[in-house]
Amino acid sequence: MTDLSAHTPMMQQYWKLKSQYPEQLMFYRMGDFYELFYEDAKRAAALLDITLTARGQSAGQAIPMAGIPFHSAEGYLARLVKLGESVVICEQIGDPATSKGPVERQVVRIITPGTVSDEALLDERRDNLVGAVLGDERLFGLAMLDITSGRFSVQELRGWEHLLAEIERLNPAELLFPDDWPAGLPLEKRRGSRRRAPWDFELDSAHKSLRQQFAVQDLKGFGCEELTLAIGAAGCLLAYAKETQRTALPHIRSLRHERLDDTVILDAATRRNLELDINLAGGRDNTLQSVIDRSQTAMGSRLLTRWLHRPLRDRALLERRQQAIACLLDAYRFESLQPQLKDIGDLERILARIGLRNARPRDLARLRDALAALPRLQDAMAGLDTPHLAELAVNIRTYPELADLLQRAIIDNPPAVIRDGGVLKTGYDAELDELQSISENAGQYLMDLEAREKARTGLANLKVGYNRVHGYFIELPSKQAESAPADYIRRQTLKGAERFITPELKTFEDKALSAKSRALAREKQLYEALLEQLIGELAPLQETAAALAELDVLSNLAERALTLDFNCPRFTEQPCLQIEQGRHPVVEQVLSSPFVANDVRLDDDTRMLIITGPNMGGKSTYMRQTALIVLLAHIGSYVPAAACELSLVDRIFTRIGSSDDLAGGRSTFMVEMSETANILHNASARSLVLMDEVGRGTSTFDGLSLAWAAAEQLAKLRAWTLFATHYFELTVLPESQPGVANVHLSATEHKERIVFLHHVLPGPASQSYGLAVAQLAGVPPAVIARAREHLTRLETTSLPHELPQNVAASGQAPLQSDLFASLPHPLLDELARVSPDDLTPRQALELLYAWKTRF
Repeated sequence: MTDLSAHTPMMQQYWKLKSQYPEQLMFYRMGDFYELFYEDAKRAAALLDITLTARGQSAGQAIPMAGIPFHSAEGYLARLVKLGESVVICEQIGDPATSKGPVERQVVRIITPGTVSDEALLDERRDNLVGAVLGDERLFGLAMLDITSGRFSVQELRGWEHLLAEIERLNPAELLFPDDWPAGLPLEKRRGSRRRAPWDFELDSAHKSLRQQFAVQDLKGFGCEELTLAIGAAGCLLAYAKETQRTALPHIRSLRHERLDDTVILDAATRRNLELDINLAGGRDNTLQSVIDRSQTAMGSRLLTRWLHRPLRDRALLERRQQAIACLLDAYRFESLQPQLKDIGDLERILARIGLRNARPRDLARLRDALAALPRLQDAMAGLDTPHLAELAVNIRTYPELADLLQRAIIDNPPAVIRDGGVLKTGYDAELDELQSISENAGQYLMDLEAREKARTGLANLKVGYNRVHGYFIELPSKQAESAPADYIRRQTLKGAERFITPELKTFEDKALSAKSRALAREKQLYEALLEQLIGELAPLQETAAALAELDVLSNLAERALTLDFNCPRFTEQPCLQIEQGRHPVVEQVLSSPFVANDVRLDDDTRMLIITGPNMGGKSTYMRQTALIVLLAHIGSYVPAAACELSLVDRIFTRIGSSDDLAGGRSTFMVEMSETANILHNASARSLVLMDEVGRGTSTFDGLSLAWAAAEQLAKLRAWTLFATHYFELTVLPESQPGVANVHLSATEHKERIVFLHHVLPGPASQSYGLAVAQLAGVPPAVIARAREHLTRLETTSLPHELPQNVAASGQAPLQSDLFASLPHPLLDELARVSPDDLTPRQALELLYAWKTRF
């Protein structure tokens, strides 16, 4: 048993390595186990629910220790990465047989949540990013790296609002920022936020390392010559990737400069409210992606998610995508492509693992199968003649030489790892075949040798055998040992038998005993050479993978358009948002009854719709479906509507629902007002704004005033606005504000029960149906009855002239909440008639008691 006292050479070696990584867990290889010591052991035991033991002594105390088997480490690593932990892998690189003292160990890799590339540790349908940020609130540089694909992007952003929105969009697993930033910044609340030394972001070093990585003289070719802070952040990311991977990164070949001006901007609240790929409960069911994504490959799914989170304002590109979808729908061409795309698999991540030199045998088998499928796919694309699809077809080239190489090299169903060999085919390498033949055919050789020696010596009891301690031998009974031929050399004497070796058997023994280890070493050497050969072809292979992912997304959008009855939207230069029979793509799928489709008609004469109607009547669904239709149009997709005509939008804002931010010290109303402020500061005439029940989180007068003023401001900004409200007073806005119109969601009452019709009709709602909805929700009948009494009394005691003119004229009943908003209390009328100076103190007190009794 290894001595693990604190001052043994073994533990001294451990501390020398551990001191370089104080924050991370260190997996320290000892034989067939990864061991953890001291605080690492305590943390790992708690996180992984493994046994905490103790071994050796340190300062009179037993050294805490925990271990996991080397062969099952992957599952434990996956759990730690999901918990946001980073793990330092420390392997034995020396030979235990020849080492004097402890076997030499070295850190071979650092696994962090943002730089992990192993298939088992990743969610195949989601990007896994590491980000870095530099700068201050005037200007931030943001860089993002996906080590599992080589995608590397930079951008510069003004202000915290834009930075936090981008970080929300990209959702990196890790985010690096300078150590000299003050404490308590919003970024530090994110899981995976890590401080790095300020010099890691130094601009000159970043320029140099990026130019070396891309083998270029400057960064002009990437459109990054004007950037400074973003380049510093990118330099930090590249250094971090090299530090964690401990290898070259040939699959990271370029830098992409992203610009907010190219995109439809979605802030964090909008992403959350629209439930693009995560629902409000934090799950993935009933999201836009769950309905839209039927991609055949994981890389296609990830690309579609990126499109959903980054809608574009490039009309030409969007129309090229629309044309591609139309072409794929023509004669149902997508149906022949999708099964072939399924055979391709996750080429993007396989190529990244090859670049990182940690690709496994099954990765190469999948690459072999993908390359074999490409010629058939290319044939199927021959008739796709839109410019966009033709461009993709050029990049989906075939690789006959590589396909042949992998076909010859890798067995049909290779093992998961190269560790024990058995990956390369017979016939791929003559030397390997010979070594494997010796090892595999040893049994037959010994049987043949025994038969030959029996015939040569005439000794019928002669046996050829093998012993792990003494190796190969020829055994004769003691009585026959004297008759052994002269070339038999005595090796061992047993009770009743003698064992011999011959020159021929000794030669075979040397070859056989070393053949297995030599075969394994040769196979690993050939495997590494195979990886190097593939790395030489990475650039075109990555272009092919990117084109395949896009073809997968476009084929998927064609299939979804057909299956879900989506139609092609039409972009116009004339400002408008016209949707005929629009539907909510997610709600439609979960309803058991038919979805009620509705129109949206906004143009230069009507920029805002004030939407009234009962709770649960469909106001939020109507608003959200409009936003989702606009968003889908801006990724180039068809949309859930009979027809859609729209001009490009620059931003989509939503102020829908709210919750407390208790950790941030903000109430529901504070959150609501922050989101409202963001919209009023940033919305333009080309923005789509959804406002739902603004002002409901405070007193009626405050709330109504704020909602009214916000609506007026949006009307002045001329943003495309859907403004849902229970403040009936706002329905008079069209009289004073040009470009504003009323619509309402219809409902009716039948036997004191509400029936929601979900149709959007012109004009304001006639009533709110609040009591009917409360009854539907299960409020006790006695409470409903008492509420009706209160409602009747309030309606009869309120002054009619205080009602909004259009309501008084129509004879419509006021909404319950609006009575408090616009009508004085009867008590106030009496108070107005009282002269305080004419009352004695006793009379004033009696009057107060009387009012108290009445109200």
